[in-house]
This record gives sequence, structure tokens and C-alpha cells, in this order.
Amino acid sequence: MPHLHDPLLVISDLDGTLLEHHSHRWEAASQWISVLRQHDIPLVLCSTKTAAEIMAWQDELSLTGQAFIAENGAVIQLDSRWSDNDDYPRLLTGISHEELLSVLDKLRQKYGFKFTCFADVDENTLCELTGLTRKQASLAKLSEASETLIWRDSEEMMTAFSDQLATLGLMLLQGGRFWHVLDMQAGKDKAIHWLQQQFQQREGRARITIGLGDSPSDALLLDAVDYAVIVKGYSRQAVTLQKDNPQRVYRSQHYGPEGWKEGLDHFITAK
Repeated sequence: MPHLHDPLLVISDLDGTLLEHHSHRWEAASQWISVLRQHDIPLVLCSTKTAAEIMAWQDELSLTGQAFIAENGAVIQLDSRWSDNDDYPRLLTGISHEELLSVLDKLRQKYGFKFTCFADVDENTLCELTGLTRKQASLAKLSEASETLIWRDSEEMMTAFSDQLATLGLMLLQGGRFWHVLDMQAGKDKAIHWLQQQFQQREGRARITIGLGDSPSDALLLDAVDYAVIVKGYSRQAVTLQKDNPQRVYRSQHYGPEGWKEGLDHFITAK
């Protein structure tokens, strides 16, 4: 098992994992967050959320300045200490948000697909659709390399939509409640590997990675790390991993931040 004094890198989903699914409370994880900070162990937030949303959560969690992965891997924020990197402060993978909206609009007009993009509605409407506060909704609309949408058509049309996206080098991912369109070059797994390489090049050593997630959409994250914590979640679908063995995978008994704490308690030896 990894030791607290080993070179560790913790990569965590937010909603339903570090943040409680309904209330967004995170206090149960606060002690471990403090311990990671004290031992200079990066806590990389990895989420479908926009960079603006994640930066707000970094401020809340006292993680300001650390690297993070936004928009399912389409956006990678570099550590604030890496200002000499050519991609600083932020690397966008593939197609930009503006180009993506143009593609989606053309597909909608040509084939009649029925969906509502976050970009289609104002903040008040987005609050009604998502339950977000007005401030949270404004941050959720600040996508840079992906777009979130609400599907309003049949499964057959969704298959056709996904096929059309694929011919254009784009993919459709299902999140907790919504769908996300982004470049095929993106992905949480690819973003994690890229960040790992940056740490290794700067430090001359490979960090041991521990990932935490609660839903099927976190499978790429959890398969890309050395040790994986599947936090008990509310999805009807099981989290299925390619590399699923008890030496590297732990399934928590608790939900949200309690399960997050439980997972780090299991894997990290502190004494």
C-alpha cells in the first residue's frame, strides 16, 4: 500500500465523490485534504465542470493554484508554479467551444435533432433546469472546449447523432444528468497521463496515482491510475473497470465525502 511519505498524486471527481451528491457538503473529507496539503501531495480535481466552476471549488477547498482537469479532460489547468510551460496556464484539447457550437447548430438544422445546449438558454432558465444557483449557472455556461446538452429526442436519433459526431472527430459522453460533446482527442484518462508526464519531467520521478470517482463516467479516470476508489454512488449502472482487482480497486461502503475519506483511509498508510 502507498505510504503518506511516498510521492503521491490524488485525482478526484467532484459531484457525488468529494462533494455530497445532494447538498454538495465536503466537510467529511476536510481532514484528508489538510493532510495532503501538509505533505505536498497534489489533489487534482477532475470533473465535467468548467474551469471557472472548478476554480471556485478550489478556493472553497483551499486548493487554489493546483492543477486540475475540467470538461471531461478537454481542459487541463496547469499548476500555478509551471508558468514556464508553453501551455500555461491552460491547455485546451482539440476543438474550441465556439467551433463546437457551430457544428452542433449545423447538425440540428440538417437532421432535426432535438436537444437543448447550456449555451442556448439564459442563466435563469439554466437554474430551473439544473437546480444550480444563479452564480453557479453563470460559471457552468463558461465552457471552453466542450458543450453540455439536454437530450430531448429518441434513442434512435441519439445513435444517429452520436454517429454524426464521430465522423467529425467528436464524441458524446453521458454525465450524471446531462450529455457532453467534446473532441475525441480529449478524455479524463488522456488528461491524467499528460499531467503525470508533467510532474515526472519536473521532479525526475513518477508519482503513485490514486483516483476516486462514483459513477460510470469516472471509469476512464479510475482505469488510468495505480489505485482506484469507487465511491458508493446513486447511479443505477455499476462502475465497470477494465483493470478490476482487489489489489488496486476499493469500493466504499459510504457515499460522497465519507466514502472518499474511507477510500484514502484504505489505501494510504500514515504510520
